[in-house]
Amino acid sequence: MGVVRRERWAAPFLWVPVLGAVLLLGGGGGGGVVRGFEEGTAVYIVTMKQAAASHKRLDLERFGSSSVAGGGGGDTPATSVLRKPRHGSPKPMNYGSYLVHLHNSLLKRTLRGEHYIKLYSYHYLINGFAVVLTSQQAEKLYRRKEVANMMLDFSVRTATTYTPEFLGLPQGAWVQEGGPQCAGQGVVIGLIDTGIDPNHPSFADDLTTDNYPVPAHYAGNCEVTNDFPSGSCNRKLVGAQHFAASAITRGVFNASQDLASPSDSDGHGTHTASIAAGNHGIPVIVAGHHFGNASGMAPRAHIAVYKALYKGFGGFAADVVAAIDQAAEDNVDIISLSITPNRRPPGLATFFNPIDMALMSAVKAGIFVVQAAGNTGPSPKSMSSYSPWIFTVGASAHDRQYKNYVVLGNNLTIPGVGLAPGTDGDSMYNLIAAPHALMNYTTSPIEMSLGECQDSSHLDKDLISGKILVCSYSIRFVLGLSSVKQALDTAKNVSAAGVIFYLDPFVLGFQLNPTPMDIPGLIIPSSDDSKIFLSYYNESLVRDETSNRIVSFGAVAKILGGLEPNYGSSSPKVMFYSARGPDPEDNTLANADILKPNLIAPGSSIWGAWSSLGLDSAEFTGESFAMLSGTSMAAPHVAGLAALIKQKFPSFSPAAIGSALSTTTTLSDRQGNPIMSQRTYSNPDSTQTPATPFDMGNGFANATAALDPGLTFDCSYEDYFSFLCGINGSGPVVTNYTGNNCGVSTMTGADLNLPSITIAVLNQSRTITRTVTNVASDENYTVSYNAPYGVAVSAAPTQFFIPSGQKQAVTFIVNATTNNSSASFGFVEFYGDRGHQAIIPFLVMSKVVYSS
Repeated sequence: MGVVRRERWAAPFLWVPVLGAVLLLGGGGGGGVVRGFEEGTAVYIVTMKQAAASHKRLDLERFGSSSVAGGGGGDTPATSVLRKPRHGSPKPMNYGSYLVHLHNSLLKRTLRGEHYIKLYSYHYLINGFAVVLTSQQAEKLYRRKEVANMMLDFSVRTATTYTPEFLGLPQGAWVQEGGPQCAGQGVVIGLIDTGIDPNHPSFADDLTTDNYPVPAHYAGNCEVTNDFPSGSCNRKLVGAQHFAASAITRGVFNASQDLASPSDSDGHGTHTASIAAGNHGIPVIVAGHHFGNASGMAPRAHIAVYKALYKGFGGFAADVVAAIDQAAEDNVDIISLSITPNRRPPGLATFFNPIDMALMSAVKAGIFVVQAAGNTGPSPKSMSSYSPWIFTVGASAHDRQYKNYVVLGNNLTIPGVGLAPGTDGDSMYNLIAAPHALMNYTTSPIEMSLGECQDSSHLDKDLISGKILVCSYSIRFVLGLSSVKQALDTAKNVSAAGVIFYLDPFVLGFQLNPTPMDIPGLIIPSSDDSKIFLSYYNESLVRDETSNRIVSFGAVAKILGGLEPNYGSSSPKVMFYSARGPDPEDNTLANADILKPNLIAPGSSIWGAWSSLGLDSAEFTGESFAMLSGTSMAAPHVAGLAALIKQKFPSFSPAAIGSALSTTTTLSDRQGNPIMSQRTYSNPDSTQTPATPFDMGNGFANATAALDPGLTFDCSYEDYFSFLCGINGSGPVVTNYTGNNCGVSTMTGADLNLPSITIAVLNQSRTITRTVTNVASDENYTVSYNAPYGVAVSAAPTQFFIPSGQKQAVTFIVNATTNNSSASFGFVEFYGDRGHQAIIPFLVMSKVVYSS
């Protein structure tokens, strides 16, 4: 079933020898001699000093000269490298091919006659390649003057019918865009995930006869394989490719399970794609029950799929960077990543890793990037998405719940989860646990799976028939070794009236989503409630005094069905698994002056399309929809909302899109109370407290308000570059990744023009400036603020008139008034006389009044 796993940190780098893989002899992987790969090799990501194609093009467009910074190392080709602006000519002319030639030539010259395999050439966002080498070869290559940086590849992992209504789309944002039949049209969302099921109706292009062309600016391809045949792409699914070279060389790729094609054998990618941009009005039918009609957030947007994650092992940075590079070259408008690294990147700062730096180049090319925060909460500094140019999304609950109940013979009612019907009428049914129903009077299960109702062959059908079968829900269900579906088959084979699962006390840190059942049933998701249930059951058993054999099953119960949703709970609220700030700047866990997450969006119990080949959730195998939870589900909600903003404001920069989303959020739940945050993974609702910006960022996404933000806080690639240069000792690393040299920079994260103010250490006094741009009509604004505890703030100006399209700087002088190391929170509000309102959080962590 769909669960959110509380996962352990993996090793920082995979120094694992690639055994059992094959390599091509020399020549950058060219030639035809196939050999077994030697022990002691690893995948390295190499970046070159010369500028990537997108940087060269954008610099030429900006300065009109080929002499701009960003060259170095290697000759320039004789032909022009100029590309037309985004949404113009889709292909670079020659420069990308020239860089690939340089990569191959460098490897041949450096490793002449030696065995290696080049997995990818990256040429659009970063200039570099991924290659499998021995440590001696890596050292030899690193000494070359053309090489800027080398690092080991690392692993990554994967982190709806009602949420459009919960976000107010049908009556708000969709109306502004012309209805769901227009919302998002012309915008291409690139999803880097586990692939897609192209045959799902959520991705069909023939549901209407309206004009629905493939956007002219998109230049991607549709890969054709045996399991992804010609015709799989259409005007909705405009492109699909897969990237698995690093996984294959490691020997972890299972071709029969993982599929060397864009096809989704996991289910996760199909689910996230449908949340972002699935078609409107698709019936959700699961286990024979109808749960409403599904829609993506931008149902008319176009989808491009870049498969770099796989069922068996997750993925690797080398493959993900290749997918990002290709998506950017294909001219997608938005990149959505429901993936995070398996551990915090090592080195000078968390921002300096190949994925984040490639995404910074994507932002330079005008692409909005959204990423899941990670499912590593609820502890502080558990954030798995770090950089200020990436829009990070945490997960919240929405107010639709599917709950069913078991009513016991002692009049106790226990809540459960299960998309299942109830038992007939008011009749009570005897309860019988599987270990007590074995044939031949066996007194205990032969193996654990019998207590989990995984095998009916050992159960006494005559004894169980007409009773409710009681099964254990153990860690084996979470690991995929047992399944609810198999238990339901068992119950039907022995003619049980229904099935109840009690939670094993060792199953902690998992959210149990409602699970489809075609007979009456439920799962008791609380270990405390499970103890109460088992206590009633055991106390009601009647045993023979001599043999201790059970002679009567006295416990009775009825199940109240959970097919109809309930509404109106206190929501949104931050889910326990959603990763939290502060944003860690490095592995010493020093705090960055950057607020993460940026906001929260629905991520709990989300209906989404499911692949016909999907194996990730055993309970939904064979179904066309699945209900999952995680920040993986929250991120594509925001990708879809960003598509609506991009459609209305095509000239918005990525930062302006993020600002529109951030400054218009909701800070209260549906009942007008502060948004709450779950604080523990055991009984999370009993420990929730008001959410802080470390839990929810700017707040909960408000789709309609984001389409009319009034003011935006813009930030450019040059700003991010200066910020990186301001990190102490970062000059060589920045040059290695960008091809440009740092000048003198004292910029910190607090100086970036972000829609938030975050100061990690306030040493006596600090001056902060924010510049707003008016994207609406002329308006008068008033600036007010609530200073964080222990801080005195003054602002100038506190009132200003700003014409449409103009900018206004506001300066804040921040003084510490007490020595305090605890974070405190305030806000700044820009209130316009035409109804626009922009609110940004104001955070100060450590405060120092006087330092000797």
